[in-house]
Amino acid sequence: MMRVLEFIVALVIVAVVAVVVGLVMPGSGHVERSLVVGKDMRQVYDVLNNLRRFPEYSVQREYDRNIKYDFSGKAYGPGAELTWTGSDPKVGSGKLTIASADPSFDKVDSTAKKASIIWNVDNDWRGNDKHFTLDLDRQGSRGQLTKITWSYDVDYGFNLINRYSNLYIHGDPDAFIQFTLNDLQNVLASVQNVDYSKLTPYIEQTQPTPMLLVSSSIERKGGLEALNDATDKAVSQIQAAAKKLGVNVVGPRVIFTTNYGDQTYTFDVGMPISATSLNVAGQAVELTPAKAPDLATTAEAGTSANAATSTPENNAPGGHDRFGRLIVDDNVRAFLAFGGPALKAVWNGTAAGVPQTRDLLKAYAQTHGYKFDEVVNRFYDIEAKPEVKQGDEVKSYAEFDVYLPLSSAPDQTPEQEAGIKPPSLDDSGDQAPAAPASAATTAK
Repeated sequence: MMRVLEFIVALVIVAVVAVVVGLVMPGSGHVERSLVVGKDMRQVYDVLNNLRRFPEYSVQREYDRNIKYDFSGKAYGPGAELTWTGSDPKVGSGKLTIASADPSFDKVDSTAKKASIIWNVDNDWRGNDKHFTLDLDRQGSRGQLTKITWSYDVDYGFNLINRYSNLYIHGDPDAFIQFTLNDLQNVLASVQNVDYSKLTPYIEQTQPTPMLLVSSSIERKGGLEALNDATDKAVSQIQAAAKKLGVNVVGPRVIFTTNYGDQTYTFDVGMPISATSLNVAGQAVELTPAKAPDLATTAEAGTSANAATSTPENNAPGGHDRFGRLIVDDNVRAFLAFGGPALKAVWNGTAAGVPQTRDLLKAYAQTHGYKFDEVVNRFYDIEAKPEVKQGDEVKSYAEFDVYLPLSSAPDQTPEQEAGIKPPSLDDSGDQAPAAPASAATTAK
């Protein structure tokens, strides 16, 4: 009987000690890790202020290859939500919600020094009011570096079991932050390091448009003069083909960028026409969108000694080239261009500024998690307003609408939702992003 009483007393003492220890343990937990990356702070801010790229840098996929992610709420900023479901107990199920972002995105420019984003965490980690705080600090002599401090905070309240879990905060939460932060650095490294804070891109739903097309290329050392000469020649060929086909050219010229290389710029010049069906070689042909070339056929052609030589059979009017475009004659092709969402930005100036605008658009799409394929759906630009000159003096610069076709994107950019208008030649207060000093001597 005495031993039973001793055992009961021991249990009571252990319980009391456990309660006392639990009460004196912290009622909250905190852990943080930091990393300095060679990226503009606005780019880092945008990647973390939407959750569309989170699956690419989260360590969760390394634990569970079958994890499923779903997006809901807003596409960008506070209110954006991501839920996950994993088959591995280490991953489990949960939800992230962007709770706040300070300052707002339009205030994060080259002068901003700090920013902070908070994600609410809902998963099986113990505690309440769980959240990640992502603090950004601009560093470096030229502000070219960003320090990311990723912290996790949790409130345990008076739940003693939760308080004891603070002993393990350097387990799963700490490991998640450390490994995810390292993978985030890899994702950021894939984005060209440009400052697009002055860019005002919109997502536009484009409509399928019948178009005549001529392929061309120039040596970049030829500058704008070579570009203009090649474009004028292609436009003349298109206009002659349109007249022969009995259709009208109904819009400005479009340039589709094929390859902007170090030495050579390869591109297609297109012009919209008034008909979706053309009579070529005695037959009516309905125009269709271009398609990706068959890789097997392309590989076969690449190994052929005559791969670079066109024959009358494979270049005959009325047939189709490897992109599925209608062959009108030796130089002119016809197809349905555009169709679907595209990220659009406006450049006011000479054509020399268009390449930089393309770079800014691409970086913007990457940081916001928009999906695109430059090989199949290439960048294109439309000369919305031509340059106006009086003698050698430029009275008004040209306006170029630059587009990046998207395969997956929200309905609007943050700028659209905020009602921020893109620059226009009619609004001298708004300026397009400045081209680099060397752009004036560089062909588009």
